[in-house]
Amino acid sequence: MLPMRRGAGLLALCLALASCARPSPPFALQNVTGLLPRLKFELTNQDDRLVTAADYRGKIVMLYFGYTHCPDACPTTLATLEAAIRSLGPDAAKMRVLFVTVDPKRDTTTVLKSYVGFFGPQFVGLRGDDGELRALSKRYRIAYHLEPPDRNGNYAVDHSSAIFIFDGTGRARLLGNEADGAAKIAQDLRRLVAA
Repeated sequence: MLPMRRGAGLLALCLALASCARPSPPFALQNVTGLLPRLKFELTNQDDRLVTAADYRGKIVMLYFGYTHCPDACPTTLATLEAAIRSLGPDAAKMRVLFVTVDPKRDTTTVLKSYVGFFGPQFVGLRGDDGELRALSKRYRIAYHLEPPDRNGNYAVDHSSAIFIFDGTGRARLLGNEADGAAKIAQDLRRLVAA
């Protein structure tokens, strides 16, 4: 009889503790934990150095595909990410934004370095050849398409505008976009840092 009382008492204690535990609130951005592949790539950075995802382990990584001649979505998105990162104070050093160009023909390493430098030290420009870019875009299911050039040779590139956010181990955690705003993005970045 005594072992049953102990077992019942232990069960009651476990249930009481479980009822006190509060589930963590949902992320503001879309939680994609377990739904997207880990961060994996091999590209050239703005310093003309080959880098891989392993170079960014230990950092919260935001992956964004765009191009430097983009008139609206890219600069707006990067400015939103810059504002979110700036609001983190000292934790800003734990962030990296990897800007992968979908226009490697025009976006040389020199062009990328100048462009990402405008947004801050946490921003890294990346480029690859057509095959590397196709493989990476397929991995994260993004689309891009070069429009026909005008008579002066200028062209636009249609592209997905998702922001992929990975934790310090390279695991895909969140999916957002510029419309989510700096405050929501910063809120979720803080939670990832604290995890």
